[in-house]
Amino acid sequence: MTAHGERSGATVRIAAVGDVHLGADCRGLLRPSFETLPLCADVLLLAGDLTRHGTVPEAEVVAGEVRDLGVPVVAVLGNHDYHAECEADVTRVLVDAGITVLEGDSVILPVDGGKVGVAGVKGFCGGFAGRSAGEFGEREMKEFVRTTRRGAEGLHRALSGLSAGDCGARIALTHFAPVPDTLAGEPVEIYPFLGSYLLAEAIDGAGADLAVHGHAHLGVEHGMTAGGVRVRNVAQPVIGRAFALYHLPMDRPGGRRGEPRGTAVRAPA
Repeated sequence: MTAHGERSGATVRIAAVGDVHLGADCRGLLRPSFETLPLCADVLLLAGDLTRHGTVPEAEVVAGEVRDLGVPVVAVLGNHDYHAECEADVTRVLVDAGITVLEGDSVILPVDGGKVGVAGVKGFCGGFAGRSAGEFGEREMKEFVRTTRRGAEGLHRALSGLSAGDCGARIALTHFAPVPDTLAGEPVEIYPFLGSYLLAEAIDGAGADLAVHGHAHLGVEHGMTAGGVRVRNVAQPVIGRAFALYHLPMDRPGGRRGEPRGTAVRAPA
């Protein structure tokens, strides 16, 4: 497929961005770029931190940017979207605008004569290198670890529910990072607060063709799980545009899926 959006074989064209942190002063900021999506993308993935403080007025700004774009919009919330403790109301505003908001569940979308499945969860902290704190000690520590595990387990269930026979491609969408690769540039001291290896274990265990996340503003775009799943950090400060565009080959009945293309095609500024 070319950078102009022409198809080459059976592919899904994935536009993705996270960490846009929209507030009242951002109305119309992303809309001109998003309106180009029907020309170059089949789906828009939003990788959390859509608002600054998780308020309903900020969610309404987000809704206005993506309403009636002409392509499906699938999102997970981020930690900023939870800050005001009204994440249910934020979700309602986004859903009313036609956005599919995932948290431990999935959606299957028809694309180019096939189907693409997206499984999503916000995720949580915990750290990497196959280690994290155990469920022992203070109530607060046990709940911290349980929150991380619940998120990873929800992602595993959602991905497992997307049959590889039914979906030509499967995508894991999170806010927190599943691998440390895409955190390069962030202070090492805060890696445990940027994601968890349990998310990567869920992705590798259930199977996926691409993993998309945000959260790491100072990180890098490209990474990979231990099982070989391509990971992309689409935090807007990292990709530097309104969205990044990825071309993911899809299975056909009786065929084999090609390797995901790792290069982002940038959206118009």
